[in-house]
Amino acid sequence: MTRPLRVGIVGSGPAGIYAADLLTKDETLAASGTPVSIDVLDRLPTPYGLVRYGVAPDHPRIKQIQNALHKVLEKPEIRFVGNVEYGRDLKLEDLRRHYDAVVFATGSDRDRPLDVPGIDLPGSYGAADFVSWYDSHPDVDPGWRVDGTSAAVIGAGNVAVDVARMLAKDADDLLGTDITDNVHRSLAAKHITDVHVFARRGIAQAKFTPMELRELDKQPGVEVVVDPEDFDLCAASMSAIEESNQVKTNVKILQNWAIRDPRGEPRRLHLHFLHRPAEVVGEDRVCGLRTERMELTGDGDVRGTGEYIDHEVQTVYRAVGYLGSPLADLAFDDERGVVPNDGGRVLDLDERPVAGVYTTGWIKRGPVGLIGHTKGDALETVTNLVADRADLAPAAEPDPEAFLRLLEERGVAHTSWEGWQRLEAHEESLGADRDRKRVKVRTREDMTRIARSEEPSAAEHG
Repeated sequence: MTRPLRVGIVGSGPAGIYAADLLTKDETLAASGTPVSIDVLDRLPTPYGLVRYGVAPDHPRIKQIQNALHKVLEKPEIRFVGNVEYGRDLKLEDLRRHYDAVVFATGSDRDRPLDVPGIDLPGSYGAADFVSWYDSHPDVDPGWRVDGTSAAVIGAGNVAVDVARMLAKDADDLLGTDITDNVHRSLAAKHITDVHVFARRGIAQAKFTPMELRELDKQPGVEVVVDPEDFDLCAASMSAIEESNQVKTNVKILQNWAIRDPRGEPRRLHLHFLHRPAEVVGEDRVCGLRTERMELTGDGDVRGTGEYIDHEVQTVYRAVGYLGSPLADLAFDDERGVVPNDGGRVLDLDERPVAGVYTTGWIKRGPVGLIGHTKGDALETVTNLVADRADLAPAAEPDPEAFLRLLEERGVAHTSWEGWQRLEAHEESLGADRDRKRVKVRTREDMTRIARSEEPSAAEHG
């Protein structure tokens, strides 16, 4: 029998799992009688990546994607190995010794910087850090405080909308979700009355989806405020409305909000368009945000008017995009935050393909598109990997057990798919005690203990 094609996938978010699924279904491999043996590795003890740690807790519909990912990871050809960090526990040469091909699907985990004066003041944060905190990522400080009465969010995408909604939301409205106790305590202690979202371009250029936008107005005690003065539609804007149902719907929603009478809710969420962040104001910490009024140029772009407006806020959250992080032993495009590649084939510093090394997802193309878009991306990478299979250098130690022995020799407390199922059942039991679907276990140590059938600490979900 032909030895299985051994593939290691680094990253167990949607991109990595979709790639694994496609490999098990590949018709070319099936026709040649070549089975596959796939390890999906993750630096966290748990699978699912941003679906678990990047989707707002009050978005259960999106989190249901886990059900489809779960079915893939249950396949007999696929093995999940968690709590293994590439670059710390393993080098590229280790992976190449155990796999015929390696696919990096590590995503985009950093905030894109924003070059304005004062952006590094205390009280100025990146959205990625805030999202990781309210999703109880184990590597983020659990003691986040939401200070002040007014907050600014810079950005016009779904992440900006999520951050704004979480800042304005009553903490008790999240008690039906999987948030941990520390997140609920911090959100319950906040005194936010006004959240201001600033978009540099116009209403027809905003990147959020209609579903995300509508959710802003469905929060008890929160009123969405849109200034009619921020509305401007140039020729390019009108074309965008005609060509895209999403843009048309967004514009209609915003126009309706702009002309309606105030409801007098205790908390307000202000959406500002054509405002460029010019300076985060403050000496020892944030005390305001200065924006420049912009105007459309007719082609969908904007230019400054020289008119500046000061907004009194005590915190600023920038949601202007994500970046991937460099990976050991691989070239990296610092500007785009991606691994250089050609159709998923990783390139070296001389732009030559690195034999047997591939990439998919946001670390391949940048943080563009929704979760579902990663399927087409993974298909391109897998198609090229399969096309290259005859030229792949065979792994020196392809036995799946040899890889686990390596981890054990290095003292890596790795977790398994069976361990994840134990942890998942434990989280669901914590939730059942509170009439909730689940409550997350917060710390890496406790997740690893439970997954490995060891005793958890007393305050595992705090």
